[in-house]
Amino acid sequence: MTVNDRVKEIRKAVGLTMEKFGERIGIAKSTISNIENGNSNVSEHMLKSICREFGYREEWLRDGIEPKQPPKLEEDELAEYIEDLLSTENPAYTLIKSILKTYCKLDDKSKQVINETIDGLIAEIKKEG
Repeated sequence: MTVNDRVKEIRKAVGLTMEKFGERIGIAKSTISNIENGNSNVSEHMLKSICREFGYREEWLRDGIEPKQPPKLEEDELAEYIEDLLSTENPAYTLIKSILKTYCKLDDKSKQVINETIDGLIAEIKKEG
């Protein structure tokens, strides 16, 4: 697989048209097309832009050296979960919003009871799993 093939793989993986992919890195659609078809080479600047914009490793894009993407940090995964939960497209958004608002209005003792209950549930789940 060539670097040109890997550019196409990234574009398809992120679900963008050639035009939208090019816009994200400041390149014309025709340039992306030429790269994917093997008619043009990927410049060093373009390679770095693709990796930075879409979260891929330069070593993979340039030479095919795995892994494709750097390992996610626990904080990154947590941020993604929170973003998904708080997305208005999430069917549970209204429920989650109500729970958070209600929790924030509780006094410290009530919050402590809820936190201890959650800790107990997590401990039970870990024992069963």
